[in-house]
Amino acid sequence: MSVTQRLDDLSITLPQVVAPLAAYVPVTQSGQQLYTAGQIPVRDGSLIAAGQVGGEVPVDIAIECARLCAINALAAAQSALGDLRRVRKVVKLTAFVAADPHFVDFPTVGDGASRLLLEVFGASAGRHVRTAVGVSRLPLNAPVEIDFQFEVE
Repeated sequence: MSVTQRLDDLSITLPQVVAPLAAYVPVTQSGQQLYTAGQIPVRDGSLIAAGQVGGEVPVDIAIECARLCAINALAAAQSALGDLRRVRKVVKLTAFVAADPHFVDFPTVGDGASRLLLEVFGASAGRHVRTAVGVSRLPLNAPVEIDFQFEVE
C-alpha cells in the first residue's frame, strides 16, 4: 500500500508547511538525508494546546500534539520531495516535551509521532530510533516539539 493510500485510510490531509518562527528553513536535504526543523503542534495557524505536559496539558492531548508534529513534518518532507514515496526510511526523531517538573513519561508522548510514522510507512520503513527529553519551555509555549530525519531517494 502506498504512503498516499495510508494517509487517505487514516483520514489525514497534509497541511501547508508551518512557516519558520525565525531565521531557518523548515526542511533541508543533504545527500540522501532529509531533515526537518522542529515541528510544533500547529493546525490552521494556531497551537492545538499550550503549556506544560503534566500541568496545563494532559498526556492524551500531548500525544495528539506529537502526532500533529509528525503530520507537519510529513508536509515539510512532501514540500521538499514532491512525493512522500521518495522516503525510504524514517531514521530518527527527537521529541522535546515541555514538562511539569514532576512529569517524566516523555516516551509515551513521543509515541504519538512514532506510531503515526509506523502507520504511514509500515514496519520496515517506519521503524526508527528516537530520543524523548523533557524541557521547561518550548517556542510559543508549545507542549511538544519534534524534529525528524528521513532517508530519501
